Amino acid sequence: MRRQSLALLPLFAVLALGCGDSPTTPPGIDATRGGVPAKAGPRKVVKFATFNASLNRNFPDQLMSDMASGTDTQAQAVAEIIQRTRPDVLLVNEFDFDAGGVSMQGFQDNYLSVPQNFSGQGPTQPIVYPFRYSAPSNTGIHSGFDLDRSGTVVDNPGPFRFDHAGDAFGFGTFEGQFGMAVYSMYPIDVATIRTFQLFVWADMPGANLPVDPGTGMSFYTDEELEVFRLSSKSHWDLPIQIGNKVVHFLVSHPTPPVFDGPEDRNGTRNNDEIRFWADYVIPSRSGYIYDDNGMYGGLTGELFVIAGDQNADPFDGDSFPGAAQQLLDHPLINTKATPASAGGVEMAGQGPPNDTHVGDPAFDTADFSEAAFGGPGNLRADYVLPRRELSIRDSGIFWPTSSDPLFPLTGPGFPAVSSDHRLVWIDVQVPGS
Repeated sequence: MRRQSLALLPLFAVLALGCGDSPTTPPGIDATRGGVPAKAGPRKVVKFATFNASLNRNFPDQLMSDMASGTDTQAQAVAEIIQRTRPDVLLVNEFDFDAGGVSMQGFQDNYLSVPQNFSGQGPTQPIVYPFRYSAPSNTGIHSGFDLDRSGTVVDNPGPFRFDHAGDAFGFGTFEGQFGMAVYSMYPIDVATIRTFQLFVWADMPGANLPVDPGTGMSFYTDEELEVFRLSSKSHWDLPIQIGNKVVHFLVSHPTPPVFDGPEDRNGTRNNDEIRFWADYVIPSRSGYIYDDNGMYGGLTGELFVIAGDQNADPFDGDSFPGAAQQLLDHPLINTKATPASAGGVEMAGQGPPNDTHVGDPAFDTADFSEAAFGGPGNLRADYVLPRRELSIRDSGIFWPTSSDPLFPLTGPGFPAVSSDHRLVWIDVQVPGS
């Protein structure tokens, strides 16, 4: 049952008149890359993407300042990557939230709307997203409990206050750090957006709640479980109007499955944050889910695209066993084509533990530090996964090789000038649009 009262959360959305139009598919084209033959008549091909752009900062107002300046080199590199890949609908993970949307507007006006040339390969074409959305994140919101078992309850947020961050509902030294933002060429139906920031983890049937291996008892107390939220940031269901069809953009950013102890509290939470969407899209499994307005249930056959930094590799790294497979093996999800890059293959030679990884490095989406620096190496962490009725026309990962003129945008290693993650995209054909 629900363990806390729900209230309508303050939401932020920026809307503008007009809508970017994606190319249409000529009649009779055979969508051979993970799809089905196209029926007669034009259909929209829409590029969905996710990018953990690492546009997080150490101070609450720092991102607003950087986005206003137009001169932040990291933001310039991130913007050039977006301009070169040109997604129609884009999730940006690790974009600090501010209630007025100042940072989102600043990134659009001073970076995306401006030709970029960080790579030195000539100015890019600006890209303008008429529709944008962001909302509060659980990061930095104090729980009132000693969730990290440091021995003290620290409710004093501030720069580098990691003791506070560990006791927050989502790791963050201030509210909204590591938030999310969505940019879209297509209208977002704000009236029907659903957010799940307040959903309590223990309200998930069969939740993988962490257990103290020494005692066999629950790692968290009953009082903590009454309020402990599942989402480390939030889960959003954003209905995107594409022609006469609606595609639900299901976005999130589960916690990394590390930085914990033998109880694996972050690994189990990561697993269940991923499971949330796996349940949400199947009516027989979603009845327990409630949103921040108190409405229960999930999707009932609608089109969807799941996107985000899931922080789970299907083969390598430290995620809970089978976490990523909850989506990759899902009966309603189209995985007939996997985004890939040549840069990921090249960077697999950076050293251990990459040389012992099982997964195909072409599918890696993140260039984490290697074992010598305590890191897991390169992993597949970021996903864009459409419902099976959305045929995949093309897909990719923006990860140039060292011989590519665009390599300065991501290379030469960790940490990259832009982000330790790569932009991942798919082109899907929306039926009947």
